[in-house]
Amino acid sequence: MRVAVLGAGGWGTALACLLAEKGYDVRLWARRTEHAAALNTARENVRYLPGVRIPEGVLVTASLAEVLETATVVVFAVPSHAFREVLRAALPEISPAACIVNVAKGIEEQTLLRLSEVFAAEAGREALDRYAVLSGPSHAEEVGRGQPTAIVAASHNRKTAEFVQDFFMTPFFRVYTNDDVVGVELGGALKNIIALGTGICEGIGFGDNAKAALMTRGLAEITRLGVRLGADPLTFAGLTGLGDLIVTCTSIHSRNRRAGIEIGRGKSLDEALTAVGMVVEGVKTTRAACTLAEKLNVRMPIALETHRVLFEGLSPIEAAKNLLGRARTHEIEEVCRIRVSWEER
Repeated sequence: MRVAVLGAGGWGTALACLLAEKGYDVRLWARRTEHAAALNTARENVRYLPGVRIPEGVLVTASLAEVLETATVVVFAVPSHAFREVLRAALPEISPAACIVNVAKGIEEQTLLRLSEVFAAEAGREALDRYAVLSGPSHAEEVGRGQPTAIVAASHNRKTAEFVQDFFMTPFFRVYTNDDVVGVELGGALKNIIALGTGICEGIGFGDNAKAALMTRGLAEITRLGVRLGADPLTFAGLTGLGDLIVTCTSIHSRNRRAGIEIGRGKSLDEALTAVGMVVEGVKTTRAACTLAEKLNVRMPIALETHRVLFEGLSPIEAAKNLLGRARTHEIEEVCRIRVSWEER
């Protein structure tokens, strides 16, 4: 069975290695010809996944047509802001029967669409039956080294989700299924905002109490917006909600956390992104989420203060004061409102 993995960053490379070790015929697409040549020669993604050997069975190329030829499964591992562009270029080469698996986490900033909605807009809604989202707490640096990982495959079609579950499952890579595509996508995208905020807290010098509070209240924000958009609130208590939030807010591998730390220490957004040196998905997602929240009248104070720090010149200390000085409220009553909102759908 031939697999096409589009995107030769850390996550795309890690998944290509995992699938090749399972015995599949894997072809990995790199956007730049020189990057593809370097990966084929060195058999290592030195920039994005150093120390992980790329199996000889993985062919790396910059030709979409070559990668997609007779592919049964197509994995999109490009940044969320590039998803529509790459999808448009790839669709003419993809078999109408191929299963599409998207592993990017984000919201399209210009349209405020989730990535499955972008896919439906480009490929047609009927194609969603063969589309799945793979998401959860899964840093490429650990998956590439065979570290135990649990993740979720979500699809509108249960058979598609179960196919993806079996296709990716290994003794160290456990895959669960879920039919709540909205919740899985939003959990994976929105946790990056909270990770930026948690990193800023760490950069300022705040302790574990502040970071725990930010993560917990951040999960409440994610759930509020998710339920408003049709997600099941229980999804946010699972791997693609709480699980992904924990790993992204605490891990040394988290780009969003690292960028936040640099900002908390006084660097500008551009300086922080340069220091990280890779795509920080939470930056664009912060803008999209704040626009969505305003449009839908959903309270997201952490996202809003993070936006002010990133784009409006607010100091991290002032943002913290704004959050701590908000009007008092009752935690459980708020949870009940979320539950009632879901039950009334």
